[in-house]
Amino acid sequence: MSDAPLVSVRGLTFSYPGRPALSEVSFEVRKGERIGLVGPNGAGKTTLFLCLAGVLGLRPGMATVAGLDPATPADRKQLPTRVGIVFQNSDDQLFAATLADDIAFGPLNLGLPREEVERRVNDALSRVELTELRDRAPYHLSGGEKRRAALAGVLAMRPELLLLDEPSIFLDPRGRRELIRWLGDWAGSAIIASHDLDLVLDTCSRVIVLEAGRLVAEGETNRILGDAALMEQHGLEAPHRLRR
Repeated sequence: MSDAPLVSVRGLTFSYPGRPALSEVSFEVRKGERIGLVGPNGAGKTTLFLCLAGVLGLRPGMATVAGLDPATPADRKQLPTRVGIVFQNSDDQLFAATLADDIAFGPLNLGLPREEVERRVNDALSRVELTELRDRAPYHLSGGEKRRAALAGVLAMRPELLLLDEPSIFLDPRGRRELIRWLGDWAGSAIIASHDLDLVLDTCSRVIVLEAGRLVAEGETNRILGDAALMEQHGLEAPHRLRR
């Protein structure tokens, strides 16, 4: 891995009108790392993702992602080619008449040749094992299929960083196992926000704990998630296999 971090967050602070959401959050993500982002509801996990993806406005210098500053308009335009975000509600990302059209939307907007777009669509469908459903309307997919379809749309952009918001929601046990296997094979970096701490334990080498918009703990996954007192203090529970 390169010494330069893929993600560098320095004192990131963000407020919605009349309500602070993130306060002085700082951390780094190295290339190839998978980081778990955990915390109670309302901790600021989704807001952090939206800041890193350039959806919410920041002050310059608060964050860099793959060498880009989300606060800079020119850099923000390039972020979709470097950062892929999969929202908690897959319906927020699926809108085209067919699954294949949905996945093609991003690459087409990059101005790629139709042949390259088709290669990316086929590759993304294969990765999430939805090739046979390419001509199906997204609203006819099951909840688990929609999760995989939303991921495929992001993968077609060939990002360096994945931001996954509750990726195991709506997945049955087989789908969850497939997700864990896929994340184990993923060569890029990922930040995984999840209440499924067993999933985090299986896929992430390091964990960040947020509460009330502040980073309250950070460290090696087993040590952080296995600290029952820390977990309870911040509205979480240690995974059963780490309990003593």
